[in-house]
Amino acid sequence: QVQLVESGGGLVQTGGSLRLSCAASGRPFSWNILAWFRQAPGKVREYVAGIRWTVLSINSSDSVEGRFTISRDSAKNTVFLQMDNLKPEDTAVYYCAADRGQYIRRDSRAYDLWGQGTQVTVSS
Repeated sequence: QVQLVESGGGLVQTGGSLRLSCAASGRPFSWNILAWFRQAPGKVREYVAGIRWTVLSINSSDSVEGRFTISRDSAKNTVFLQMDNLKPEDTAVYYCAADRGQYIRRDSRAYDLWGQGTQVTVSS
């Protein structure tokens, strides 16, 4: 059974950095898109960044553009989210999600498989 396992969350001060990892068991190219979402208390789940596994394609939301970078390690079936210059408004539970589609979609309803989430807290 395919699973997504996130790690790397924690508490960091404003301006700091964290690197999240999402390890996918099974064959990731059976899930063509891997993406990061986040959800803060009382808010809807928000798209952060996505990566297409087969023909490489990447995009990020405007709110994190220039600060967050998504990347992959194909040999380890792992996707990373490097988060730099963190702000208190980045505080949320971060989720990894997988989709079998051809294009990166920002709607969380398109994603069939989700990890358990990892907490990121940015103190001011």
